[in-house]
Amino acid sequence: MTAQAPQAVKLLLPRWLITMTPGSPVLEQHALAVEGDRIAAVLPREEALQRYAQAERVELPHHVLIPGLINAHTHSAMSLLRGVADDLALMDWLNNHIWPLERQWVSEDWVYQGSLLSAAEAIRGGVTYLNDMYFFPTAMARAAVDSGLRAGVSINVIDFPTGYAANAQDYIQKGLAAYEQFKGESLLDWTSAPHAPYTVSDETFTQLRELAEKYDLQVHCHIHETQDEIDGSVKQYGVRPLERLDKLGLLNERMIAVHMVHLSPQEIELIARKGVHLVHNPSSNLKLASGIAPVKALEAAGVNTVLGTDGAASNNRQDMFTEIRAAALLAKGSTGDPLTVSARTALEMATVRAAKAMGRAHDLGTLEPGKQADVVAVSLEALECQPVYHADAQLAYVAGREHVTDVWVAGRQLLKNRTNTSIDTGALMGRVQDIVAKMRAGR
Repeated sequence: MTAQAPQAVKLLLPRWLITMTPGSPVLEQHALAVEGDRIAAVLPREEALQRYAQAERVELPHHVLIPGLINAHTHSAMSLLRGVADDLALMDWLNNHIWPLERQWVSEDWVYQGSLLSAAEAIRGGVTYLNDMYFFPTAMARAAVDSGLRAGVSINVIDFPTGYAANAQDYIQKGLAAYEQFKGESLLDWTSAPHAPYTVSDETFTQLRELAEKYDLQVHCHIHETQDEIDGSVKQYGVRPLERLDKLGLLNERMIAVHMVHLSPQEIELIARKGVHLVHNPSSNLKLASGIAPVKALEAAGVNTVLGTDGAASNNRQDMFTEIRAAALLAKGSTGDPLTVSARTALEMATVRAAKAMGRAHDLGTLEPGKQADVVAVSLEALECQPVYHADAQLAYVAGREHVTDVWVAGRQLLKNRTNTSIDTGALMGRVQDIVAKMRAGR
């Protein structure tokens, strides 16, 4: 057997480096050595220059390096519906605006172009992983692979017909066919994705639980987003949604529960005990007036709480820096406790904790030797980012996605000095404008 030749090493040389390993300090004048798609070493700058004397050097003198941000819940293709219906409650927004538009317009190409638009936005905002939930999963998979971005692609199921599928079995069969087509693609994970308790039957939930167990997938589901959802469940099933899902065997370490705004103390204890991961979507929940997740209580109980943007139709801005800041500020303001959700905790929610939720803690979420080289450089040079006393707090409270300069996924550079390298954004915007023009004409 022929030994594989060593790959060229690239040295990233920032002012600050935050590995995001729990309890780790902000490192200054350190280097990140990248070999192929993996991190080879984290070590002091001068030691790195001696050890890797022949390596390509990327000087980042005003930058902080962090792991790629993970957006743990979004609907990527819905970037094509950004701003189409604002200032509405959830069910009005869904029933009278979003679902009718989707029935009319959603197709394989529509989803591909919208997903590619979201991928470009994600990369420019320091996001290296999108956990998606939408129809036509082959389109999302292609958009992720074509852009070089990581994605959790959904086997998405609703118990009523859409332009994508006729019924639950049709959704499942099409999702499994997409999974088989892209199985083994290194950039992709897959989730079993029942939409929500108010759109999915017990029988379908059970099928999707069994599918997750068979294929070793995470389960991705909206739960307890609004009080109306809970009241409707009590009326229809006699129990709140979480109790119903627990009886169906869905509450465990596979479950990525999205929103979870309205929770009793007993429910918080239940999900903590069961190992459920919770995706906090502060901006979307505020915009739809759904409420504020009880993050202080979740933290006290030890629930693995992570962050997501939701889709661009409900949040408008798929910006994880906004979500990091909102998570920290909302938790403080809603409880009167300034110690609730520190800057570092908010950053963890978008990195190391999110990797755990996706089942990828072993190779994503921190900058450690052996892990995937998903890396983001944020410049703190601009006057609005100065002075810098604590680089980690600066990322949570000051810097924005506009300060992201460079992004690597699996060692491949996808953003270089604010320019997308893997996506022809000019051509993409032309296609997007054509789609939007047709939608405007058809409404």
